[in-house]
Amino acid sequence: MQEPLVSTGEAARLLGLNPRTLARYVERGWITPDLTLPTGQFRWDVEKLRQQINALPRDRSGQGEAEGE
Repeated sequence: MQEPLVSTGEAARLLGLNPRTLARYVERGWITPDLTLPTGQFRWDVEKLRQQINALPRDRSGQGEAEGE
């Protein structure tokens, strides 16, 4: 049976992250929520989210941003 989708706050709590971190990762295109509600809120499959986060490079500083310009 598939686990239910959870809110950003719940996903962050389960993964030991700040909810703002997940929102920032979405903004930067690093992770993708399973569902975006009409209100703009995200819903997550926690295991899929864990896989997305584990696949990110360990050093994300400056990724996608031009430094010193």
